Amino acid sequence: MPSLCRAISTGALAVLPIIAALLPAAPAHAADSLRDHAAARGKFIGAALATSPLAGEAAYRTIAGAEFNQITAENAMKWDATEPSQNQFSWSAADAIVDFATQNGQQVHGHTLVWHSQTPNWVQNLGADALRSAMRNHIAQVAGRYAANPAVVSWDVVNEVFDDSGNMRNSFWYQKLGDGYIADAFRAARAADPDARLCINDYNVEGVNAKSTAMYNLVKSLRAQNVPVDCVGLQSHLAIQYGFPGQVQQNMQRFADLGVEVRVTELDIRLQTPRDPAKDAQQATYYTNMVNACLAVSRCSGITIWGFTDRYSWVPDTFPGQGAALIYDESYNPKPAYTAVHDALAGGGTPPDTTPPTAPGTPAVSAITATGAKLTWTASTDNRAVTGYDVYSGTAKLGSSASNSLTLTGLSPQTAYTVHIVARDAAGNLSTASGTAAFTTSAGQPGGACAATYKTVNSWQGGFQGEVTVTCTAAVTTWKTTLTYPSGVTVPQSWNSTLSATPPTFTFTNAAWNGTVPAGGSTTFGFLGSWTGSGTPPTPVIS
Repeated sequence: MPSLCRAISTGALAVLPIIAALLPAAPAHAADSLRDHAAARGKFIGAALATSPLAGEAAYRTIAGAEFNQITAENAMKWDATEPSQNQFSWSAADAIVDFATQNGQQVHGHTLVWHSQTPNWVQNLGADALRSAMRNHIAQVAGRYAANPAVVSWDVVNEVFDDSGNMRNSFWYQKLGDGYIADAFRAARAADPDARLCINDYNVEGVNAKSTAMYNLVKSLRAQNVPVDCVGLQSHLAIQYGFPGQVQQNMQRFADLGVEVRVTELDIRLQTPRDPAKDAQQATYYTNMVNACLAVSRCSGITIWGFTDRYSWVPDTFPGQGAALIYDESYNPKPAYTAVHDALAGGGTPPDTTPPTAPGTPAVSAITATGAKLTWTASTDNRAVTGYDVYSGTAKLGSSASNSLTLTGLSPQTAYTVHIVARDAAGNLSTASGTAAFTTSAGQPGGACAATYKTVNSWQGGFQGEVTVTCTAAVTTWKTTLTYPSGVTVPQSWNSTLSATPPTFTFTNAAWNGTVPAGGSTTFGFLGSWTGSGTPPTPVIS
């Protein structure tokens, strides 16, 4: 007879019985573990685990088993790990994760069945019919292997199907199969495991924005077609320097109102290293905000932290100069972020903040140039604290500031702009918009004083990290670099620059802090890219 957590109907939210089956919801005490407090609230608190330290480090195993009631394999269940060659499956790493969960009374969230990254070349090189067949077979084998195991209760079926503008990602899946591969994957997963909860998962969809709205519309459409989408995963790879996303709780609730479960699947909150008490405090506030948002939405089943110790985190390798994103430090000491998560789950943390800041004053415009202008405005007020302001022209964000002024850069010469300001607080509450101000940039100067050089810093199957150095022969206050790639390349993310993407062309302008380059000086920016070929990533044409 199947256990309780596998026998629950997938037509209703299964989170509370699953947690109850794993851990009886006894009254939580202040000193209890994260998992005790989460279970008492009817939620899970999870961690993504790596198999190497799980096998080799006692401290890693002890914390992973004691503090979390859900685990996700960081890499061991992905396609390149489970089926590196066609129909040649490798189970040892994935089985180790499931065995650990079984030993520690934890549930397992499977990650991930269909993704454009970490998928072997043999898959990417298949024709359309063979690709669809391979996808169905892979799902049947991987999800089917664990269908009878009571620990494995859910899967990320498809992962990262949108670009940051809310358009379908131009992946090899989309190029060869169109968006129909998404419904096919979910139906195959339901056939492989009728009782698992089936999730769609993506990043930068935590708050209400173009990408999360595209996700909302897709889920709504799929469910109207009886495609078995049971839950939506919000990855939530955040950074304190970019502000807390707006309207997180509201975004969770609108998905929940579709009848799906919501979960935070890959939470980490990075900062610019080294750590200091102020950065730790802001990071802790962001962790509190995410937990409180989930607690406030009944269909939010829980939160998975993408790892738990800074000793093993993907962040520093991907974002140079950033890290310390998790709740334990590199020596397995709990950080203020741990206390924040613990106290929020225990009910002893700061109550959720749902009050938005007041509207900022109408901006005043000065120092207009061909590519910039200075804006100042009357500051907003808030019941706790205003943490920043965003400047918009229509729906396009032109920049952000921690104070009530901002010098815009990277504007187009001889162009009319109408701008307004929106304030935000640490909880992601947004003010109503300020009044608008209009101005027109002046004519640009002929010629260019800067040149750009490009290099590939790192590459992996289907992805790469690029870096561009901008060197100037004369002093400038703004710069712009355009990279044109062959078709099939996407650039979802950049740092130390502002990215504007119209594939195959990607335009990078300076960030607010690095537009000024002295004569003979240089500045560097980086980005993450993906492409559908194999071997060395393509080299762009620079202009």
